[in-house]
Amino acid sequence: MSGRLQVSAQKRFSQDGGFTLDVDFTVGAGFTILFGPSGSGKTTLLDCIAGLQTPERGCISMPDALLFDTVKGVNVPSNRRAVGYLLQSLALFPHMSVEENVLYGLQGLAAREREQRTREIMESFRIASLATRRPRELSGGERQRVALARTLVVQPRLFLLDEPLTALDAITKSQILADLRTWNRERQVPILYVTHQREEVFALGEHVIALEGGRVVAHGSPQDVLHRPELESVAQLAGFENILPASFVAEHLEQGTMTVRIGTSALNLEVPLTRINQSQSMRIGIRAGDIMLASTEPVGLSARNVISGSVMNLELRGVMAIAEVDCGVELEVHLTPAACAALKIESGTKVWVVIKTYSCLVMESRG
Repeated sequence: MSGRLQVSAQKRFSQDGGFTLDVDFTVGAGFTILFGPSGSGKTTLLDCIAGLQTPERGCISMPDALLFDTVKGVNVPSNRRAVGYLLQSLALFPHMSVEENVLYGLQGLAAREREQRTREIMESFRIASLATRRPRELSGGERQRVALARTLVVQPRLFLLDEPLTALDAITKSQILADLRTWNRERQVPILYVTHQREEVFALGEHVIALEGGRVVAHGSPQDVLHRPELESVAQLAGFENILPASFVAEHLEQGTMTVRIGTSALNLEVPLTRINQSQSMRIGIRAGDIMLASTEPVGLSARNVISGSVMNLELRGVMAIAEVDCGVELEVHLTPAACAALKIESGTKVWVVIKTYSCLVMESRG
């Protein structure tokens, strides 16, 4: 079994402040991550694909099945779409054993096939030894495995996951996702996976679709979408802790850079020259880990932005020190506790902030 999912769908929600889902994309087999802020339309999109909500117009299809088409008048009921859909709630039947939960979706098959499919999927997700237990007797990770097995035992042509692993620790989550990858290696079905966690995006995604306001605003590899995002909303999710309003001051064509002023402050930064309309406001994104601090004014550096400032607050979080630095604007800076100790950095310490030109991401202001 292999598949390719094509989605073109529009749906308006006038009661939700005029929100409109309007998407058009194609994805292949394997993991595709749906990434975006709350309210961007991720769950609505999954519901439309699963048949739980009906678009006003559009087409949802796979090579072997037309699921929805307003032109042709096709709208396959959700229970006949062969789409697996796993939510955060899992919804396991508490009065049934693990094996009975997994068997539940195979009511129309012959007994021998039901038993074979159930045995194989339980072995695939390492829950065969839990067959007689009730959900209340399982750990969180074991319940997730049972829910996956119950959803996949029906052999869906498409699998949708809406943040089902959020509550699990990193190791358990990684093991479950590895088993899901193994399961899909032979079947090659499209898997749409909703997450807010960028670590999962890089660990899972062969392809990322970023949604904002019900529309696709970026798509491509995790590196393409998250390393150099073009919109502020995506940059926030991608881990740019510092996002600053800026306006154009001057361009330096021979150097491939330009100077911008940060907000209403007197602080200027040299940033990469971009094609963004220079007459409009923009945003500058800087990751906290890309900013360096010095306890004395540095000289002879290749970095173009060296700014004096003072530490407003310093907080230790495990193996990371988080400094809030005032240098005309407030910046969050991440460094190691060892670096703090070596530089004798504490609240009130005068420092110099060092930012490389190409550590500054220039984005459109909207979003």
